[in-house]
Amino acid sequence: MTTNMTLKQVRIIDPVLSAVAVGYSNPAFIGQEILPAVPVFAAGGQIISFGKEAFLAYNLRRAPGGKVKRVALGYAGLPYALVQDALEIPIPFEHQRDAAAVLSLNLQSRATKKAMEIAKKSLEYDIATLVTTAANYAGTNKVTLAGGTKWSSGTGTPVTDFDVGREAVRSQVGVYPNTAWFSPVAWTAFKNNAQLVDRFKYTNTKGGVTPDMVKDVLQVDKIVIGAAVTASDAGVMSDLWGNNAGLAYVPTAPEDADTPGFGFTYTMDGHPLAEEPYYDHGHKSWIVPVTYERNPVLAAANAGYLFTNPN
Repeated sequence: MTTNMTLKQVRIIDPVLSAVAVGYSNPAFIGQEILPAVPVFAAGGQIISFGKEAFLAYNLRRAPGGKVKRVALGYAGLPYALVQDALEIPIPFEHQRDAAAVLSLNLQSRATKKAMEIAKKSLEYDIATLVTTAANYAGTNKVTLAGGTKWSSGTGTPVTDFDVGREAVRSQVGVYPNTAWFSPVAWTAFKNNAQLVDRFKYTNTKGGVTPDMVKDVLQVDKIVIGAAVTASDAGVMSDLWGNNAGLAYVPTAPEDADTPGFGFTYTMDGHPLAEEPYYDHGHKSWIVPVTYERNPVLAAANAGYLFTNPN
């Protein structure tokens, strides 16, 4: 005798839980504000890299019979390979039973969100490592602050430093950066620095200087602060974004593969995804699997600027 399987039983990917996974966000994570997601359809390929040609203005005037200007907006750079993060969250049968009977909680959705927090933190770590590594920047697009130049020093000049960074990016790629990012310790040093505070001396700042207040000062569209922390095996907590800050030009339409920008997070189309939960009889638990294939890359490093050790 054959038994007709339900739609839920034949699904490989759970669209409801995948919607939870895709929709999950954590305000402490800023990585994809700097390296936005771009969907790809293969686990490997070549990075679309951008030279200065993609950013600059051109004289397109053509005389009769003259050649037409040709401009290549991007070229295939180094190969990339997506990495796959995969994890499972077990829900003991007893927990599922009691939640359904007493609290009416959807533990599968909660487990999916927890799995996504773990997977997203892994991505945040990868992006932070990539963006804060000074070796990834040209000498013109980074500075290490020390002594009296630190923003935590009374003689530090962070507003001037950002002006230098803006001009460095513009001179390299032809556009100004539109996003500023900070680690928490860098933001603390920046917002309390006398040069910045002086800009607001006639403004009611009882609640302190906020990122929205500073956007006009730095002439950027967005300011983000990476508040995420991580723990070592010994339980020691540390900031994912360390003691750093920076500028980046982030395109408004990153999904357009020919749009130049500081960098991107190549992401398998449809990811992150939640597979159909399954029952593990040996542990009497429901298992909620989540998979996330992605890889962050720098496409035009000169479209960014790094401040190291500001506090």
